[in-house]
Amino acid sequence: MSTADSLNPQKHAFQAEVAQLLHLVTHSLYSNREIFLRELISNASDACDKLRFEALSDASLYGGQPDLRVRISFDKAARTLTVADTGIGMSGQEAVANLGTIAKSGTREFMSRLSGDQKQDAQLIGQFGVGFYAGFIVADRITVESRRAGLPPEQGVRWSSEGAGDFEVAPITREERGTSVTLHLREDALEFADGWRLRELIAKYADHIDLPIQMEGEKWEDSPQEGQPGRMVKTGEWETVNQATALWARPRKDITDAQYEDFYKHLAHDWQPPLAWSHNRVEGNAEYTQLLYIPQHATQDLWDRTQKTGIKLYVRRVFIMDDAEQLLPRYLRFVKGVVDSADLPLNVSRELLQQSRDVKAIREGNTRRVLSMLEELAKQSEAKSAEPSPADAKAEDAKEAGQPENPQPEGGKYAVFWRAFGAVLKEGLGEDAAQRERLLGLARYASTTHASTSLADYKARMKEGQKAIYYLTAETPAAAQSSPQLELFRQKGIEVLLMSDRVDEWAMNFVQAFDGTPMQSVARGAVDLGDLQNEAEKKAADQAHAAAAPLIARLKEALKDETADVRATARLVDSPACLVAEDGGMSLQMARLLRQAGQSVPDVKPVLEINPAHPLVQRLAGLESGDARFGDLAHILFDQALLAEGQMPADPAAYVRRVNAWLQP
Repeated sequence: MSTADSLNPQKHAFQAEVAQLLHLVTHSLYSNREIFLRELISNASDACDKLRFEALSDASLYGGQPDLRVRISFDKAARTLTVADTGIGMSGQEAVANLGTIAKSGTREFMSRLSGDQKQDAQLIGQFGVGFYAGFIVADRITVESRRAGLPPEQGVRWSSEGAGDFEVAPITREERGTSVTLHLREDALEFADGWRLRELIAKYADHIDLPIQMEGEKWEDSPQEGQPGRMVKTGEWETVNQATALWARPRKDITDAQYEDFYKHLAHDWQPPLAWSHNRVEGNAEYTQLLYIPQHATQDLWDRTQKTGIKLYVRRVFIMDDAEQLLPRYLRFVKGVVDSADLPLNVSRELLQQSRDVKAIREGNTRRVLSMLEELAKQSEAKSAEPSPADAKAEDAKEAGQPENPQPEGGKYAVFWRAFGAVLKEGLGEDAAQRERLLGLARYASTTHASTSLADYKARMKEGQKAIYYLTAETPAAAQSSPQLELFRQKGIEVLLMSDRVDEWAMNFVQAFDGTPMQSVARGAVDLGDLQNEAEKKAADQAHAAAAPLIARLKEALKDETADVRATARLVDSPACLVAEDGGMSLQMARLLRQAGQSVPDVKPVLEINPAHPLVQRLAGLESGDARFGDLAHILFDQALLAEGQMPADPAAYVRRVNAWLQP
């Protein structure tokens, strides 16, 4: 493997986050320790894939050794286990960088989420791509020997550490390219220096990997001394112990659910199984195989839209790239999977992917497939939640007793998906007009009567005469629930959707209707309930508005710098005032989001709507025209409406001063 002519070894300190991680894996993950082998084999497989990709443009990287493989060997007497690959390998500089730091975005968030809970932290290790360090679960020392493809043998490197606080790096001569990771096993981890146990774990975690994983053959040898036990001895011949066939290339009928799940864990470095998957061979203008997965939870960089994300691209089973973002739209960036094309050239680049008609067809096919998976997931969850349960019986008893109903959230796998990825999926409402109706069908929102509802279910519950789907966007769920703009709707028993994800304010600008029914914001324009208000109510509102005309004129003058308009409204029942956006105008919340994103935003002024019947408004109307307190109370009214929107007054100190002045006797 290598010549032990190490020269000038140098010590390096681990990155602080790595030191903390190493403490975690050696003290908290003991019960999940077999995951180390999955992670090391996965890293070896990735190294071989990277060599395949780089060799597309430089075949000399193979250096006369075209075989790509992983070999696992062990020595029980020496207490060692070695995972060796013939992949891309590492230079000395890469060994320091890759094995001494967590070279991935979100490091600080990762470390802050370590809890000491064995199961949860084991998931995080895979999720954040730091699986190499899992070797210290079973080893008190790890030695890595490597040579990068294309470098001469004397530029090999040896990395070693006891996982305490530092590591040592030294140059070596290594004839073979690739990497060998040798674990010096703890006394209590000798089960991993057993051929039968290792074969069992390889079958469990790596049977699907598309390159041979080899172990030395073993045979039983009787003891030459009578009465002494026999033993397993190595034959000296290497045997492939996995199927070494790409999982996606095998017929679906030959693949078990467990194999699909294990492949996902390898692909996504995820400890949890996926929520759903779809495996299909597509023929037509573009011929390709797709294997797509819906995860259970979000990765730490999900909200970083600049981060490269995507599914793995293969061409005729040759690995091309890890993150082919052109194969799915950005709003589906949570999807994991593989696409293997029969049509694309092996030297395809990211630039060519953007221009290829075949890629466009694959992208559209993948998008339709993912949305179909989600629709099926939602359908299954709704069918399951429709079955009677003890919780349903309790809710019915409470209703009969006259107690308020406690809305129950939608259950099942789709609820898990929506909590993790719903806000990302809603980005598609503004980005993908062709799929907007399907995305609206998949959307789930809280409402004034339900913890979670689909738009189709909302429509089925609409009151007779209701001609629009009403919704409200707000900064937080609490702000949405307590918004004064809901008062009239609550009084008349009209359900309103409550949208509190940051993306909602932007996304709803692109949505006019669902299934032929208009979508109408209750915080935009003048309220008009149409047939839901009777003639007496409309007449009373008109009379109140006419009586408030003099007050409105005075308020417009007092608040001319803060408001676009002042008007009376029938939407308020208990509150004195609220703020709304003009039809076609930008809301305060949208303006704030754009400013936070560094966008230049024009001056946005809201419309102040007042409740003429409220005592505070009537008191305001009773002040004389020359009374200086009129301006103070008018500004208090406006600032309180701002606070109800989740906004801060432009001058909080002035607001406090005005309120204090009114509170004094």
